[in-house]
Amino acid sequence: MNIIMITSIMLITITTIIMLLASILSKKSINDREKSSPFECGFDPFNKSRIPFSLRFFLIAVIFLIFDVEIAILLPMIESLYSSSIISWSIVSIVFIVILLVGLYHEWNQGALEWSN
Repeated sequence: MNIIMITSIMLITITTIIMLLASILSKKSINDREKSSPFECGFDPFNKSRIPFSLRFFLIAVIFLIFDVEIAILLPMIESLYSSSIISWSIVSIVFIVILLVGLYHEWNQGALEWSN
């Protein structure tokens, strides 16, 4: 217990020192209008550099991320088949897949999977 406490204090101290040194030694830059504007060969920009982000694309990306994480959870279930009973493994797998399918059906029903509007 004592060694864990000493190690934790050392890690926090080293981390704090590194963060302080980084903030002290970092290059401070003064932001002015010219430095923060986009570069277009010396001309004023023709249009805004900040175009609105598509909310549709963001929803598709979030749905992809959610289902990607769920697939990453599904893959180790195959390996756990050998170390657990077949009945409990089947129940857990079926419940998990049903939850995935209900979520997919809900997204499909809400129209979130439509590419064009």
